Amino acid sequence: MSWTTPADLRAQVQRLWDRGELLRATVTDAMAWPLRLSLKAPSAADLSDHFEAVRDWVCALGETPQVRIEWREWNHRVQGVQRLPAAVWLDTLQAALAFIGKVRQAQRFAALWQQTAVMQPALLAWLSRRPLQALDLADRWERLLAVVAWLQAHPRPGVYLRQVDVPGVDSKFIETHRGVLTELLDLSLPPEAIETSATGVAQFPRRFGFLDKPVRIRFRLLDPALPGLPGCQALPGVLADITLDAASFAAMTLPIERVFITENEINFLAFPAVAGSIVVFGAGYGWEALARAAWLHRCQLLYWGDIDTHGFAILDQLRGHFPRAESFLMDRETLLAHRPHWGEEPEPVRHDLSRLTTKEAAVYDDLRFDRLQPRLRLEQERIGYGKVCDRLARLSSGALASPPDCS
Repeated sequence: MSWTTPADLRAQVQRLWDRGELLRATVTDAMAWPLRLSLKAPSAADLSDHFEAVRDWVCALGETPQVRIEWREWNHRVQGVQRLPAAVWLDTLQAALAFIGKVRQAQRFAALWQQTAVMQPALLAWLSRRPLQALDLADRWERLLAVVAWLQAHPRPGVYLRQVDVPGVDSKFIETHRGVLTELLDLSLPPEAIETSATGVAQFPRRFGFLDKPVRIRFRLLDPALPGLPGCQALPGVLADITLDAASFAAMTLPIERVFITENEINFLAFPAVAGSIVVFGAGYGWEALARAAWLHRCQLLYWGDIDTHGFAILDQLRGHFPRAESFLMDRETLLAHRPHWGEEPEPVRHDLSRLTTKEAAVYDDLRFDRLQPRLRLEQERIGYGKVCDRLARLSSGALASPPDCS
């Protein structure tokens, strides 16, 4: 039988709760009462064929609390006059809440609404849009409002999150709630206090004017003749491995001609000595940090990533900051020469990349369209070390003063 049961009626009301409609109705006139629920009742044929089942259904529906049943009488040719439910109503919001056991939650939401109306009325729009999320945050809501108030009093404060002085609030609390705080602050702060180009939870500090932990850039001098940095010493025969914050890296003045960028740490550490060059470890920071170094724009940049769709996507992103950047060992010759080392890329990208050269785009298309092998990738660390030295030697025969030292 597919007649509406008391559980079906509760499910209808639960859906209203899950959509936030009942919570909104506790503080606004968003819903009209009484509310009619959907009802599928027995037919005349059911009365003849399933009379006992119909009688049990009528009894169960009639005993359902909180609902009001509108009855009608049927004069059945076999069973005689029968009284059956024709409609089911919830007369009030309180009845609907009680029907699904949500009275206390609704009361709590109403209290949050009143508190917010007094302290931060601009945030009522957020409460109305996300009532269930607000209810989940009820035990933290007062502290969230306090953070909002602090930033209203200290717009773009220029301090670290650790320095926000709000009772009961520490930097972990703010970091944990960056997503919801972003939405609340966007509604409650003046436009000039928000850096709208900084998006995503990772850029929360920059969006609202906090200091962020400095981005660090790791690099190696590949030429022993290059002047070292004060205090930087390497082991005999080992070129220095240096890490600087992005601002200090940008302020450097090194007499170099070429910068290699690699994503693999072992490749970074084992990169051969090359005259007038450095190698940068590309993991752990975005290209914006490198782009701040004006002197890099005067160098020849060569990016060495995996030969897979993500490797070419990263190269494409790099060219958004360094349009003249070149690829290194990311060509068809290298790919085909290492066929025994081919692997599989877990989640390839498939979209167009507008900044690739014609040759790069041809390899990228082979990869994204699975022309050589499904989900093909060649990880950079699988390329033979001799091949790296040979390619560097070919570069050296052009612009470099001396060949790479691969001894």
